[in-house]
Amino acid sequence: MARGQQKIQSQQKNAKKAAEKKKQQGADQKTAAKAALVFTCPVCRTQMPDPKTFKQHFESKHPKSPMPPELADVQA
Repeated sequence: MARGQQKIQSQQKNAKKAAEKKKQQGADQKTAAKAALVFTCPVCRTQMPDPKTFKQHFESKHPKSPMPPELADVQA
């Protein structure tokens, strides 16, 4: 087993690697999640991934508002 200075250097090296890997992974997940949210509700500005979810959201949260034209032909 490593002792003293060698152990400290090894721990620092491993911590640096782990931090770089975590930072890189976090950015990828954020960009992928952001790219998946395509549809935006015109009333509350909530973002949804697909038209079916968007229509369900609109029908339940904004029943008195007129349906947007892009949702008219979507099957919920």
